[in-house]
Amino acid sequence: MPSTKRFQHVIETPEPGKWEEPEGGLVVLSGGGTSGRMAFLMSVSFNQLMKGLGQKPLYTYLIAGGDRSVVASREGTEDSALHGIEELKKVAAGKKRVIVIGISVGLSAPFVAGQMDYCMDNPAIFLPVLVGFNPVNMARNDPIEDWSSTFRQIAERMQKLQEKQEAFVLNPAIGPEGLSGSSRMKGGSATKILLETLLLAAHKTVDRGIAASQRCLLEILRTFERAHQVTYSQSPKIAALMKQASSSLEKKGRVYLVGWQTLGIIAIMDGVECIHTFGADFQDVRGFLIGDHSDMFNQKAELINQGPQFCFSQEDFLTSILPSLTEIDTVVFVFTLDDNLIEVQTLVEQVKEKTANIQALAHSTVGQSLPTPLKKLFPSIISIMWPLLFFEYEGNFIQKFQHELSTKWILNTVSTGAHVLLGKILQNHMLDLRIRNSKLFWRALAMLQRFSGQPKARCIETLLQVIHFPQPLSDDIRASPISVHIQTAHEKEQVIPIALLSLLFLCSIPEAQVHLAAAPSVCEAVRSALTGPGRKRSVDPLESLEPALL
Repeated sequence: MPSTKRFQHVIETPEPGKWEEPEGGLVVLSGGGTSGRMAFLMSVSFNQLMKGLGQKPLYTYLIAGGDRSVVASREGTEDSALHGIEELKKVAAGKKRVIVIGISVGLSAPFVAGQMDYCMDNPAIFLPVLVGFNPVNMARNDPIEDWSSTFRQIAERMQKLQEKQEAFVLNPAIGPEGLSGSSRMKGGSATKILLETLLLAAHKTVDRGIAASQRCLLEILRTFERAHQVTYSQSPKIAALMKQASSSLEKKGRVYLVGWQTLGIIAIMDGVECIHTFGADFQDVRGFLIGDHSDMFNQKAELINQGPQFCFSQEDFLTSILPSLTEIDTVVFVFTLDDNLIEVQTLVEQVKEKTANIQALAHSTVGQSLPTPLKKLFPSIISIMWPLLFFEYEGNFIQKFQHELSTKWILNTVSTGAHVLLGKILQNHMLDLRIRNSKLFWRALAMLQRFSGQPKARCIETLLQVIHFPQPLSDDIRASPISVHIQTAHEKEQVIPIALLSLLFLCSIPEAQVHLAAAPSVCEAVRSALTGPGRKRSVDPLESLEPALL
Protein backbone atom coordinates (compact mmCIF):
# COMPACT_ATOMS: atom_id res chain seq x y z
CA MET A 1 0.00 0.00 0.00
CA PRO A 2 1.37 3.48 -0.79
CA SER A 3 3.39 4.96 2.03
CA THR A 4 1.36 7.32 4.23
CA LYS A 5 4.46 9.48 4.48
CA ARG A 6 4.64 9.89 0.68
CA PHE A 7 0.90 10.56 0.54
CA GLN A 8 1.12 13.11 3.35
CA HIS A 9 3.32 15.38 1.25
CA VAL A 10 0.34 15.88 -1.03
CA ILE A 11 -2.75 15.84 1.20
CA GLU A 12 -1.45 17.41 4.39
CA THR A 13 -3.56 20.27 5.75
CA PRO A 14 -2.31 23.37 3.92
CA GLU A 15 -0.72 26.28 5.68
CA PRO A 16 -2.33 29.70 5.11
CA GLY A 17 -1.63 30.85 1.58
CA LYS A 18 0.14 27.63 0.62
CA TRP A 19 -2.46 26.64 -1.97
CA GLU A 20 -2.32 30.06 -3.56
CA GLU A 21 0.96 28.98 -5.13
CA PRO A 22 0.72 27.25 -8.52
CA GLU A 23 2.99 24.40 -7.44
CA GLY A 24 0.88 22.77 -4.72
CA GLY A 25 -0.01 19.08 -4.50
CA LEU A 26 -2.38 17.12 -6.71
CA VAL A 27 -3.97 13.67 -6.71
CA VAL A 28 -4.94 12.49 -10.20
CA LEU A 29 -7.33 9.56 -10.64
CA SER A 30 -7.17 8.26 -14.20
CA GLY A 31 -8.63 5.54 -16.41
CA GLY A 32 -10.55 4.72 -19.56
CA GLY A 33 -14.19 3.64 -19.83
CA THR A 34 -15.62 2.38 -16.53
CA SER A 35 -12.32 3.02 -14.74
CA GLY A 36 -12.33 6.64 -15.92
CA ARG A 37 -15.92 7.09 -14.76
CA MET A 38 -14.93 5.68 -11.36
CA ALA A 39 -12.05 8.17 -11.31
CA PHE A 40 -14.55 10.96 -12.02
CA LEU A 41 -16.94 9.82 -9.28
CA MET A 42 -14.24 9.49 -6.61
CA SER A 43 -12.57 12.80 -7.43
CA VAL A 44 -15.95 14.53 -7.02
CA SER A 45 -16.48 12.82 -3.66
CA PHE A 46 -13.06 13.52 -2.16
CA ASN A 47 -13.09 17.14 -3.29
CA GLN A 48 -16.44 17.48 -1.48
CA LEU A 49 -14.87 15.91 1.61
CA MET A 50 -11.95 18.35 1.56
CA LYS A 51 -14.28 21.34 1.13
CA GLY A 52 -16.25 20.14 4.15
CA LEU A 53 -13.05 20.03 6.19
CA GLY A 54 -12.21 23.59 5.18
CA GLN A 55 -9.42 22.51 2.86
CA LYS A 56 -8.82 23.38 -0.76
CA PRO A 57 -9.72 20.46 -3.09
CA LEU A 58 -6.71 18.75 -4.62
CA TYR A 59 -8.27 15.89 -6.58
CA THR A 60 -8.82 15.78 -10.29
CA TYR A 61 -9.67 13.02 -12.76
CA LEU A 62 -8.64 12.03 -16.25
CA ILE A 63 -10.78 9.88 -18.51
CA ALA A 64 -9.76 8.79 -21.98
CA GLY A 65 -11.71 10.91 -24.45
CA GLY A 66 -12.47 13.69 -21.95
CA ASP A 67 -15.72 14.55 -20.21
CA ARG A 68 -17.86 13.26 -23.07
CA SER A 69 -16.65 9.76 -22.13
CA VAL A 70 -18.20 10.15 -18.67
CA VAL A 71 -21.74 10.22 -20.07
CA ALA A 72 -21.35 8.38 -23.39
CA SER A 73 -19.60 5.26 -24.69
CA ARG A 74 -16.26 6.25 -26.25
CA GLU A 75 -14.18 3.18 -25.49
CA GLY A 76 -11.74 3.53 -28.39
CA THR A 77 -10.15 6.61 -26.82
CA GLU A 78 -8.28 4.52 -24.24
CA ASP A 79 -5.96 3.01 -26.89
CA SER A 80 -3.48 5.90 -26.99
CA ALA A 81 -0.59 6.12 -24.53
CA LEU A 82 0.39 9.53 -25.92
CA HIS A 83 -3.14 10.85 -25.33
CA GLY A 84 -2.86 9.77 -21.69
CA ILE A 85 0.48 11.52 -21.23
CA GLU A 86 -0.65 14.76 -22.86
CA GLU A 87 -3.74 14.90 -20.64
CA LEU A 88 -1.60 14.27 -17.54
CA LYS A 89 0.84 17.03 -18.48
CA LYS A 90 -2.03 19.51 -18.76
CA VAL A 91 -3.49 18.90 -15.29
CA ALA A 92 -0.09 18.57 -13.57
CA ALA A 93 1.46 21.73 -15.06
CA GLY A 94 3.18 23.75 -12.33
CA LYS A 95 2.65 21.17 -9.57
CA LYS A 96 5.52 19.96 -7.40
CA ARG A 97 4.02 16.79 -5.92
CA VAL A 98 1.57 14.67 -7.92
CA ILE A 99 0.21 11.23 -7.10
CA VAL A 100 -1.20 9.59 -10.23
CA ILE A 101 -3.54 6.66 -9.56
CA GLY A 102 -3.93 4.82 -12.87
CA ILE A 103 -6.90 2.43 -12.93
CA SER A 104 -6.93 -0.44 -15.43
CA VAL A 105 -8.86 -3.42 -14.11
CA GLY A 106 -7.27 -5.93 -16.50
CA LEU A 107 -3.91 -4.11 -16.64
CA SER A 108 -4.47 -3.40 -20.31
CA ALA A 109 -5.37 0.25 -21.09
CA PRO A 110 -2.66 2.09 -23.08
CA PHE A 111 -4.06 5.44 -21.84
CA VAL A 112 -2.99 4.45 -18.31
CA ALA A 113 0.20 2.63 -19.35
CA GLY A 114 1.66 5.76 -20.94
CA GLN A 115 0.92 7.81 -17.83
CA MET A 116 2.59 5.29 -15.53
CA ASP A 117 5.70 5.21 -17.75
CA TYR A 118 5.85 9.01 -17.86
CA CYS A 119 5.59 9.22 -14.06
CA MET A 120 8.47 6.79 -13.61
CA ASP A 121 10.60 8.91 -15.94
CA ASN A 122 9.87 11.99 -13.78
CA PRO A 123 10.15 10.74 -10.17
CA ALA A 124 10.94 14.15 -8.67
CA ILE A 125 7.31 15.21 -9.25
CA PHE A 126 5.25 12.08 -9.84
CA LEU A 127 4.39 9.05 -7.74
CA PRO A 128 2.58 6.47 -9.93
CA VAL A 129 0.10 4.03 -8.39
CA LEU A 130 -1.30 1.30 -10.66
CA VAL A 131 -4.63 -0.25 -9.66
CA GLY A 132 -5.87 -3.44 -11.33
CA PHE A 133 -6.97 -6.97 -10.55
CA ASN A 134 -4.76 -9.21 -12.65
CA PRO A 135 -1.34 -10.54 -11.65
CA VAL A 136 1.39 -8.52 -13.37
CA ASN A 137 2.39 -11.56 -15.44
CA MET A 138 -1.13 -11.50 -16.91
CA ALA A 139 -0.99 -7.82 -17.91
CA ARG A 140 -1.49 -7.27 -21.64
CA ASN A 141 1.73 -7.87 -23.55
CA ASP A 142 0.55 -6.85 -27.04
CA PRO A 143 2.36 -3.88 -28.62
CA ILE A 144 0.87 -0.44 -27.98
CA GLU A 145 0.70 1.34 -31.35
CA ASP A 146 2.01 4.71 -30.20
CA TRP A 147 4.36 3.54 -27.45
CA SER A 148 7.59 1.58 -27.11
CA SER A 149 6.65 -0.64 -24.15
CA THR A 150 3.83 -3.10 -23.50
CA PHE A 151 1.59 -2.73 -20.47
CA ARG A 152 3.25 -5.76 -18.87
CA GLN A 153 6.73 -4.28 -19.27
CA ILE A 154 5.57 -1.04 -17.62
CA ALA A 155 3.92 -2.91 -14.73
CA GLU A 156 7.06 -4.99 -14.20
CA ARG A 157 9.14 -1.82 -14.08
CA MET A 158 6.75 -0.42 -11.45
CA GLN A 159 7.10 -3.57 -9.36
CA LYS A 160 10.85 -3.10 -9.22
CA LEU A 161 10.50 0.55 -8.17
CA GLN A 162 8.03 -0.44 -5.47
CA GLU A 163 10.90 -1.62 -3.29
CA LYS A 164 12.14 2.00 -3.17
CA GLN A 165 8.58 3.38 -2.81
CA GLU A 166 8.92 5.21 -6.12
CA ALA A 167 5.93 3.38 -7.62
CA PHE A 168 3.19 1.09 -6.36
CA VAL A 169 1.11 -1.69 -7.89
CA LEU A 170 -2.18 -2.48 -6.12
CA ASN A 171 -3.52 -5.62 -7.77
CA PRO A 172 -5.32 -7.93 -5.34
CA ALA A 173 -6.72 -11.08 -6.96
CA ILE A 174 -10.52 -10.96 -6.93
CA GLY A 175 -11.17 -13.83 -9.35
CA PRO A 176 -12.86 -13.89 -12.78
CA GLU A 177 -15.92 -11.83 -13.65
CA GLY A 178 -19.36 -13.45 -13.74
CA LEU A 179 -19.43 -12.38 -17.38
CA SER A 180 -16.06 -12.92 -18.98
CA GLY A 181 -14.25 -9.60 -19.35
CA SER A 182 -17.10 -7.47 -17.95
CA SER A 183 -14.86 -5.40 -15.71
CA ARG A 184 -17.66 -2.90 -15.05
CA MET A 185 -19.01 -5.37 -12.50
CA LYS A 186 -16.66 -6.99 -10.00
CA GLY A 187 -13.62 -4.98 -11.15
CA GLY A 188 -15.46 -1.66 -10.98
CA SER A 189 -16.79 -2.41 -7.50
CA ALA A 190 -13.38 -3.55 -6.26
CA THR A 191 -11.83 -0.33 -7.61
CA LYS A 192 -14.32 1.73 -5.63
CA ILE A 193 -13.86 -0.27 -2.41
CA LEU A 194 -10.06 -0.33 -2.60
CA LEU A 195 -9.48 3.34 -3.44
CA GLU A 196 -12.14 4.80 -1.19
CA THR A 197 -10.75 2.76 1.71
CA LEU A 198 -7.19 3.85 0.97
CA LEU A 199 -8.01 7.53 0.47
CA LEU A 200 -10.36 7.80 3.45
CA ALA A 201 -7.75 6.17 5.69
CA ALA A 202 -5.07 8.50 4.35
CA HIS A 203 -7.15 11.61 5.05
CA LYS A 204 -8.10 10.34 8.49
CA THR A 205 -4.54 9.60 9.55
CA VAL A 206 -3.08 12.77 8.05
CA ASP A 207 -5.70 14.97 9.71
CA ARG A 208 -4.87 13.39 13.07
CA GLY A 209 -1.14 13.34 12.48
CA ILE A 210 -0.85 9.60 13.08
CA ALA A 211 0.40 6.65 11.06
CA ALA A 212 -2.05 4.54 9.05
CA SER A 213 -3.08 1.45 10.97
CA GLN A 214 -4.47 -1.89 9.92
CA ARG A 215 -7.38 -1.28 12.26
CA CYS A 216 -8.33 1.96 10.47
CA LEU A 217 -8.35 0.20 7.10
CA LEU A 218 -10.37 -2.74 8.45
CA GLU A 219 -12.98 -0.43 9.98
CA ILE A 220 -13.65 1.14 6.59
CA LEU A 221 -13.55 -2.17 4.70
CA ARG A 222 -16.13 -3.63 7.08
CA THR A 223 -18.57 -0.85 6.18
CA PHE A 224 -18.43 -2.12 2.57
CA GLU A 225 -18.91 -5.68 3.80
CA ARG A 226 -22.07 -4.54 5.60
CA ALA A 227 -23.17 -2.82 2.39
CA HIS A 228 -23.05 -6.21 0.64
CA GLN A 229 -25.19 -7.84 3.33
CA VAL A 230 -27.76 -5.03 3.38
CA THR A 231 -28.03 -4.84 -0.41
CA TYR A 232 -28.50 -8.51 -1.20
CA SER A 233 -31.11 -8.96 1.51
CA GLN A 234 -33.31 -7.41 -1.21
CA SER A 235 -32.51 -10.08 -3.83
CA PRO A 236 -36.13 -11.12 -4.61
CA LYS A 237 -37.12 -7.52 -5.41
CA ILE A 238 -33.93 -6.96 -7.42
CA ALA A 239 -34.74 -10.08 -9.47
CA ALA A 240 -38.27 -8.83 -10.11
CA LEU A 241 -36.95 -5.49 -11.36
CA MET A 242 -34.48 -7.31 -13.60
CA LYS A 243 -37.33 -9.24 -15.23
CA GLN A 244 -39.34 -6.05 -15.68
CA ALA A 245 -36.40 -4.32 -17.36
CA SER A 246 -35.89 -7.30 -19.65
CA SER A 247 -39.58 -7.30 -20.55
CA SER A 248 -39.39 -3.62 -21.57
CA LEU A 249 -36.32 -4.22 -23.73
CA GLU A 250 -37.86 -7.31 -25.33
CA LYS A 251 -40.88 -5.20 -26.36
CA LYS A 252 -38.50 -2.57 -27.83
CA GLY A 253 -39.17 -0.24 -24.91
CA ARG A 254 -36.59 1.67 -22.88
CA VAL A 255 -35.23 1.50 -19.35
CA TYR A 256 -34.53 4.84 -17.67
CA LEU A 257 -32.50 5.10 -14.45
CA VAL A 258 -33.15 8.43 -12.73
CA GLY A 259 -30.83 9.15 -9.80
CA TRP A 260 -30.35 12.04 -7.40
CA GLN A 261 -26.89 13.54 -6.76
CA THR A 262 -24.02 11.04 -7.15
CA LEU A 263 -26.50 8.17 -7.42
CA GLY A 264 -27.33 9.77 -10.77
CA ILE A 265 -23.69 9.32 -11.78
CA ILE A 266 -23.98 5.61 -10.94
CA ALA A 267 -27.15 5.48 -13.07
CA ILE A 268 -25.41 7.18 -16.01
CA MET A 269 -22.45 4.79 -15.74
CA ASP A 270 -24.68 1.73 -15.79
CA GLY A 271 -26.58 2.86 -18.87
CA VAL A 272 -23.47 3.87 -20.83
CA GLU A 273 -21.74 0.56 -20.11
CA CYS A 274 -24.57 -1.45 -21.67
CA ILE A 275 -23.66 -0.02 -25.09
CA HIS A 276 -20.26 -1.63 -25.51
CA THR A 277 -20.89 -4.55 -23.15
CA PHE A 278 -24.04 -5.88 -24.82
CA GLY A 279 -24.08 -4.11 -28.17
CA ALA A 280 -27.08 -2.12 -26.92
CA ASP A 281 -28.37 1.06 -28.49
CA PHE A 282 -27.58 4.14 -26.39
CA GLN A 283 -31.33 4.64 -25.86
CA ASP A 284 -31.99 1.15 -24.48
CA VAL A 285 -30.77 1.77 -20.92
CA ARG A 286 -30.09 5.40 -19.98
CA GLY A 287 -29.15 7.14 -16.75
CA PHE A 288 -30.03 10.68 -15.68
CA LEU A 289 -28.66 12.87 -12.90
CA ILE A 290 -31.12 14.97 -10.90
CA GLY A 291 -29.45 17.81 -9.03
CA ASP A 292 -26.68 20.35 -9.46
CA HIS A 293 -23.67 19.06 -11.38
CA SER A 294 -22.16 22.43 -12.27
CA ASP A 295 -18.90 21.88 -10.39
CA MET A 296 -18.40 18.18 -11.15
CA PHE A 297 -16.88 18.24 -14.63
CA ASN A 298 -13.45 19.42 -15.76
CA GLN A 299 -14.71 20.68 -19.12
CA LYS A 300 -18.49 20.89 -18.96
CA ALA A 301 -18.49 22.80 -22.25
CA GLU A 302 -17.54 19.51 -23.96
CA LEU A 303 -21.03 18.22 -23.20
CA ILE A 304 -23.12 21.10 -24.51
CA ASN A 305 -24.92 20.66 -27.83
CA GLN A 306 -23.22 17.33 -28.54
CA GLY A 307 -26.41 15.50 -29.45
CA PRO A 308 -28.91 13.21 -27.69
CA GLN A 309 -26.28 10.65 -26.68
CA PHE A 310 -24.76 13.24 -24.33
CA CYS A 311 -28.00 14.28 -22.59
CA PHE A 312 -28.10 13.28 -18.93
CA SER A 313 -29.50 16.16 -16.84
CA GLN A 314 -32.85 16.75 -15.15
CA GLU A 315 -33.78 19.23 -17.87
CA ASP A 316 -32.86 16.69 -20.56
CA PHE A 317 -35.13 14.09 -18.96
CA LEU A 318 -38.06 16.51 -18.70
CA THR A 319 -37.76 17.86 -22.25
CA SER A 320 -36.47 14.87 -24.26
CA ILE A 321 -37.64 11.73 -22.43
CA LEU A 322 -40.81 12.49 -20.46
CA PRO A 323 -42.94 13.57 -23.47
CA SER A 324 -42.11 10.38 -25.38
CA LEU A 325 -42.46 7.84 -22.54
CA THR A 326 -44.75 4.90 -23.34
CA GLU A 327 -46.43 2.19 -21.30
CA ILE A 328 -43.77 -0.37 -22.29
CA ASP A 329 -40.94 1.71 -20.80
CA THR A 330 -39.56 1.15 -17.30
CA VAL A 331 -38.36 4.01 -15.07
CA VAL A 332 -36.32 3.41 -11.93
CA PHE A 333 -36.01 6.25 -9.40
CA VAL A 334 -32.89 6.13 -7.24
CA PHE A 335 -32.68 8.42 -4.22
CA THR A 336 -32.04 8.70 -0.48
CA LEU A 337 -34.52 9.96 2.08
CA ASP A 338 -32.20 12.94 2.61
CA ASP A 339 -32.90 14.13 -0.94
CA ASN A 340 -35.69 16.55 -1.86
CA LEU A 341 -38.64 14.15 -1.62
CA ILE A 342 -41.13 16.75 -2.88
CA GLU A 343 -39.05 16.94 -6.07
CA VAL A 344 -38.96 13.14 -6.24
CA GLN A 345 -42.74 12.91 -5.82
CA THR A 346 -43.43 15.54 -8.48
CA LEU A 347 -41.30 13.72 -11.06
CA VAL A 348 -42.77 10.32 -10.18
CA GLU A 349 -46.31 11.68 -10.64
CA GLN A 350 -45.39 13.03 -14.07
CA VAL A 351 -43.85 9.72 -15.14
CA LYS A 352 -46.73 7.65 -13.79
CA GLU A 353 -49.10 9.40 -16.20
CA LYS A 354 -47.11 7.75 -19.00
CA THR A 355 -46.18 4.30 -17.65
CA ALA A 356 -47.10 2.13 -14.69
CA ASN A 357 -43.71 0.39 -14.89
CA ILE A 358 -42.00 2.45 -12.20
CA GLN A 359 -39.80 1.33 -9.35
CA ALA A 360 -38.06 3.03 -6.44
CA LEU A 361 -34.61 2.24 -5.10
CA ALA A 362 -34.67 4.21 -1.85
CA HIS A 363 -31.84 4.45 0.70
CA SER A 364 -32.74 5.37 4.26
CA THR A 365 -31.10 5.37 7.68
CA VAL A 366 -32.62 3.73 10.75
CA GLY A 367 -35.39 6.03 11.99
CA GLN A 368 -36.30 7.42 8.57
CA SER A 369 -39.41 6.41 6.65
CA LEU A 370 -40.75 7.17 3.19
CA PRO A 371 -43.67 9.64 3.24
CA THR A 372 -46.95 7.85 2.63
CA PRO A 373 -48.01 9.88 -0.47
CA LEU A 374 -44.72 9.04 -2.18
CA LYS A 375 -44.78 5.43 -1.04
CA LYS A 376 -48.26 4.90 -2.49
CA LEU A 377 -47.09 5.93 -5.96
CA PHE A 378 -44.87 2.86 -6.39
CA PRO A 379 -46.15 -0.69 -7.03
CA SER A 380 -42.84 -1.94 -5.60
CA ILE A 381 -39.95 -0.38 -3.68
CA ILE A 382 -36.46 -1.72 -3.10
CA SER A 383 -35.92 -0.18 0.30
CA ILE A 384 -32.35 -0.28 1.62
CA MET A 385 -32.20 0.51 5.35
CA TRP A 386 -28.77 1.48 6.67
CA PRO A 387 -27.58 1.38 10.28
CA LEU A 388 -26.32 4.55 11.96
CA LEU A 389 -22.58 5.13 11.60
CA PHE A 390 -20.72 6.59 14.57
CA PHE A 391 -17.80 8.07 12.69
CA GLU A 392 -16.78 11.72 12.63
CA TYR A 393 -17.17 13.93 9.55
CA GLU A 394 -15.95 11.20 7.19
CA GLY A 395 -18.81 9.02 8.42
CA ASN A 396 -21.16 10.96 6.13
CA PHE A 397 -18.94 9.99 3.23
CA ILE A 398 -18.76 6.35 4.26
CA GLN A 399 -22.56 6.27 4.20
CA LYS A 400 -22.53 8.03 0.81
CA PHE A 401 -20.03 5.47 -0.51
CA GLN A 402 -22.26 2.66 0.79
CA HIS A 403 -25.28 4.11 -1.02
CA GLU A 404 -23.29 4.39 -4.25
CA LEU A 405 -21.85 0.88 -4.11
CA SER A 406 -25.22 -0.65 -3.22
CA THR A 407 -26.85 1.23 -6.11
CA LYS A 408 -24.09 0.10 -8.47
CA TRP A 409 -24.56 -3.55 -7.49
CA ILE A 410 -28.33 -3.38 -7.96
CA LEU A 411 -28.28 -1.53 -11.29
CA ASN A 412 -25.47 -3.76 -12.63
CA THR A 413 -27.53 -6.82 -11.69
CA VAL A 414 -30.67 -5.43 -13.31
CA SER A 415 -29.09 -4.35 -16.61
CA THR A 416 -26.83 -7.40 -16.91
CA GLY A 417 -29.58 -9.85 -16.02
CA ALA A 418 -31.98 -8.14 -18.43
CA HIS A 419 -29.56 -8.66 -21.32
CA VAL A 420 -28.90 -12.25 -20.27
CA LEU A 421 -32.67 -12.88 -20.46
CA LEU A 422 -32.67 -11.26 -23.92
CA GLY A 423 -30.25 -13.94 -25.15
CA LYS A 424 -27.19 -11.70 -25.46
CA ILE A 425 -24.99 -14.01 -23.37
CA LEU A 426 -23.84 -17.55 -24.15
CA GLN A 427 -22.77 -19.15 -20.90
CA ASN A 428 -20.63 -16.34 -19.47
CA HIS A 429 -19.50 -14.81 -22.79
CA MET A 430 -20.83 -11.56 -24.24
CA LEU A 431 -21.27 -12.52 -27.88
CA ASP A 432 -22.84 -9.27 -29.02
CA LEU A 433 -20.37 -6.68 -27.75
CA ARG A 434 -19.20 -3.90 -30.04
CA ILE A 435 -15.50 -3.81 -30.95
CA ARG A 436 -14.62 -0.29 -29.84
CA ASN A 437 -10.98 -0.67 -28.74
CA SER A 438 -8.01 -3.03 -28.97
CA LYS A 439 -8.98 -4.85 -25.77
CA LEU A 440 -12.35 -5.76 -27.29
CA PHE A 441 -10.75 -6.70 -30.62
CA TRP A 442 -8.53 -9.29 -28.95
CA ARG A 443 -11.42 -10.50 -26.80
CA ALA A 444 -13.52 -11.00 -29.94
CA LEU A 445 -10.73 -13.02 -31.55
CA ALA A 446 -10.36 -15.19 -28.45
CA MET A 447 -14.10 -15.96 -28.47
CA LEU A 448 -14.02 -16.95 -32.14
CA GLN A 449 -11.13 -19.33 -31.50
CA ARG A 450 -12.73 -20.81 -28.41
CA PHE A 451 -16.18 -21.44 -29.83
CA SER A 452 -15.23 -22.40 -33.39
CA GLY A 453 -12.11 -24.44 -32.67
CA GLN A 454 -10.59 -22.92 -35.83
CA PRO A 455 -6.92 -21.78 -36.05
CA LYS A 456 -6.08 -18.21 -35.06
CA ALA A 457 -5.21 -17.20 -38.64
CA ARG A 458 -8.60 -18.40 -39.94
CA CYS A 459 -10.43 -16.55 -37.13
CA ILE A 460 -8.55 -13.31 -37.80
CA GLU A 461 -9.36 -13.55 -41.52
CA THR A 462 -13.07 -14.10 -40.85
CA LEU A 463 -13.23 -11.35 -38.24
CA LEU A 464 -11.66 -8.87 -40.66
CA GLN A 465 -14.00 -9.98 -43.45
CA VAL A 466 -17.03 -9.19 -41.29
CA ILE A 467 -15.60 -5.88 -40.07
CA HIS A 468 -14.89 -4.63 -43.59
CA PHE A 469 -17.86 -6.27 -45.37
CA PRO A 470 -18.98 -5.66 -48.10
CA GLN A 471 -15.53 -4.42 -49.08
CA PRO A 472 -13.33 -7.42 -50.01
CA LEU A 473 -10.17 -7.93 -47.96
CA SER A 474 -7.02 -6.74 -49.67
CA ASP A 475 -3.46 -7.27 -48.54
CA ASP A 476 -3.33 -3.59 -47.58
CA ILE A 477 -6.33 -3.98 -45.29
CA ARG A 478 -4.90 -7.13 -43.73
CA ALA A 479 -1.63 -5.33 -43.00
CA SER A 480 -3.35 -2.30 -41.44
CA PRO A 481 -2.84 -1.50 -37.74
CA ILE A 482 -5.50 -2.73 -35.30
CA SER A 483 -6.72 0.86 -34.90
CA VAL A 484 -7.86 0.92 -38.55
CA HIS A 485 -10.00 -2.19 -38.07
CA ILE A 486 -11.47 -0.80 -34.84
CA GLN A 487 -12.35 2.47 -36.53
CA THR A 488 -14.41 0.52 -39.07
CA ALA A 489 -15.86 -1.95 -36.55
CA HIS A 490 -16.84 0.33 -33.70
CA GLU A 491 -20.28 1.27 -35.05
CA LYS A 492 -21.07 -2.10 -36.63
CA GLU A 493 -23.54 -4.40 -34.92
CA GLN A 494 -23.32 -8.19 -34.48
CA VAL A 495 -19.78 -8.50 -35.84
CA ILE A 496 -18.81 -11.36 -33.50
CA PRO A 497 -21.93 -13.55 -33.91
CA ILE A 498 -21.82 -13.16 -37.72
CA ALA A 499 -18.14 -14.10 -37.81
CA LEU A 500 -18.73 -17.06 -35.50
CA LEU A 501 -21.66 -18.40 -37.56
CA SER A 502 -19.55 -18.04 -40.71
CA LEU A 503 -16.84 -20.16 -39.07
CA LEU A 504 -19.24 -22.76 -37.66
CA PHE A 505 -21.28 -23.19 -40.86
CA LEU A 506 -18.27 -22.66 -43.17
CA CYS A 507 -20.44 -20.18 -45.07
CA SER A 508 -20.22 -16.67 -46.53
CA ILE A 509 -20.91 -13.49 -44.56
CA PRO A 510 -24.35 -12.94 -46.20
CA GLU A 511 -25.33 -16.55 -45.42
CA ALA A 512 -24.26 -16.08 -41.78
CA GLN A 513 -26.38 -12.92 -41.62
CA VAL A 514 -29.39 -14.92 -42.84
CA HIS A 515 -28.83 -17.59 -40.15
CA LEU A 516 -28.67 -14.88 -37.48
CA ALA A 517 -31.76 -13.06 -38.71
CA ALA A 518 -33.78 -16.29 -38.63
CA ALA A 519 -32.95 -17.05 -34.97
CA PRO A 520 -34.93 -15.70 -31.99
CA SER A 521 -31.73 -14.34 -30.41
CA VAL A 522 -27.98 -14.15 -30.92
CA CYS A 523 -27.49 -16.77 -28.22
CA GLU A 524 -29.93 -19.21 -29.83
CA ALA A 525 -28.37 -18.77 -33.27
CA VAL A 526 -24.92 -19.73 -32.00
CA ARG A 527 -26.18 -22.45 -29.67
CA SER A 528 -28.03 -24.06 -32.57
CA ALA A 529 -24.91 -23.93 -34.72
CA LEU A 530 -22.79 -25.48 -31.96
CA THR A 531 -25.17 -28.35 -31.24
CA GLY A 532 -26.41 -28.98 -34.77
CA PRO A 533 -25.98 -32.19 -36.85
CA GLY A 534 -22.42 -33.15 -37.57
CA ARG A 535 -20.92 -31.52 -34.48
CA LYS A 536 -19.52 -33.98 -31.97
CA ARG A 537 -20.75 -33.39 -28.45
CA SER A 538 -17.36 -34.40 -27.01
CA VAL A 539 -15.70 -31.37 -28.57
CA ASP A 540 -18.48 -28.92 -27.79
CA PRO A 541 -16.65 -25.87 -26.44
CA LEU A 542 -19.62 -25.07 -24.19
CA GLU A 543 -18.72 -27.98 -21.92
CA SER A 544 -15.52 -26.31 -20.77
CA LEU A 545 -17.08 -22.94 -19.95
CA GLU A 546 -17.92 -21.63 -16.52
CA PRO A 547 -21.55 -21.86 -15.31
CA ALA A 548 -24.00 -19.33 -16.65
CA LEU A 549 -24.62 -16.13 -14.72
CA LEU A 550 -28.25 -17.03 -14.12
